[in-house]
Amino acid sequence: MDLKEIMAIGGKPGLYKMVAQAKNGIVVESIIDQKRIQAFAHDKISSLEEISIFTENEDLPLKEVLKKIFEKLKGKTTPEFKNDNAGLKAFFGEILPEYDKERVYVSHMQKVVSWYNLLVEHDLLDFAESNETPGTGDQPASAE
Repeated sequence: MDLKEIMAIGGKPGLYKMVAQAKNGIVVESIIDQKRIQAFAHDKISSLEEISIFTENEDLPLKEVLKKIFEKLKGKTTPEFKNDNAGLKAFFGEILPEYDKERVYVSHMQKVVSWYNLLVEHDLLDFAESNETPGTGDQPASAE
């Protein structure tokens, strides 16, 4: 899973894959409907790789939060939390008990959950490479 290529754009719903660089921005493709648009330099564009969640200790990268949700739900989508802020807070507390309750708002939780569901539905979450540690395994490293 490479979250560097997946973007959230302020004011636009859903997530986008970066397709190409443009003269004054980037060309992105919607994960939802595969329509391509140009995101300009003045748009608020965030790579999911850059986003982290406030915790009581140190900020936790979004990738780690998504991994915790993925492991808890065994790769399934989350339940619907529409108009259920208490349920969403309880779910988020199960996933990340150390989240900063004063700086992580329900709107942040809703985004994380909707992004997670979107990534799972489009089969864009793959944590296989993060489970492997370099130098382990049965095959010897080859010197080329």
